[in-house]
Amino acid sequence: MRTVRTSDRVLSNVLRGRSSSRSTHRPTAQPPLQVVILAAGMGTRLGRDHPKPLTPLHDGRTILRRQLDGLRTVLGADVPITAVVGYRCEMIMQAAPDLTFVYNPDFAVTNTSKSLLRALCHSRDGGVLWLNGDVVFDPAVLELALPFLREDQSFVCVDTNTVADEEVKYTLDGEGFVHELSKTVVGGLGEAVGINFVSAADKSALIEHLGACDVQDYFERGMETAIDQRGLRFRPVDISRFAAVEVDFEADLQRANTLLPGTLNHVVDDVAAVAEVG
Repeated sequence: MRTVRTSDRVLSNVLRGRSSSRSTHRPTAQPPLQVVILAAGMGTRLGRDHPKPLTPLHDGRTILRRQLDGLRTVLGADVPITAVVGYRCEMIMQAAPDLTFVYNPDFAVTNTSKSLLRALCHSRDGGVLWLNGDVVFDPAVLELALPFLREDQSFVCVDTNTVADEEVKYTLDGEGFVHELSKTVVGGLGEAVGINFVSAADKSALIEHLGACDVQDYFERGMETAIDQRGLRFRPVDISRFAAVEVDFEADLQRANTLLPGTLNHVVDDVAAVAEVG
């Protein structure tokens, strides 16, 4: 049974200006929204023997379970979610059997551009919200993005509080849309946090440019070339007042647990549940 944390539910209601004791109705993004979680990588920098999305957090949930709880709380319990899997894929499939799965057989030699490409090619009509499988985020980030999802406006969630050299950075064009998007950007205005949306109208162009990426390119390379060559317009959605942490290293995991402690109502240990798999 899926557990939705009381703290997340209360937060969602407060953001809508309602008391948590009133109606529990949650708005849903207009169909045909679909969600993709990129979970194929080996996560070698964190040094675990299981897929990084199955890393336990201090609140008892794994990264993946916290993502799923947040997505379903904000977007609706029935929002379709696909996970792109690769490394030790059976563990993720066992931990979240209610998802749809796309397999990247080349997970050991390809980067996120090719995993996203596989997911978009298998998606149905409509826009796609996608996130990296190692992002721990406040559900309020999704609340902030709801108007753009309803408008079917492509976007990139960004944090302007920090601009670290090793992270994906961005600049804007004269109209306020994303212009550059990569780790090598000079003069970046902030960091992309790994939560993005491509509209129905823009999806085919993004697929084309992801297909042209090198196997070791991040998906941001496909976005950047589609912006430059096809005129795609990704709106930056500034989520800086809320927490979102990509967990690459042990220090990131500690930061995620500090900024997003959650509430431990039930212990959910997806890793232990599938320890005998693989």
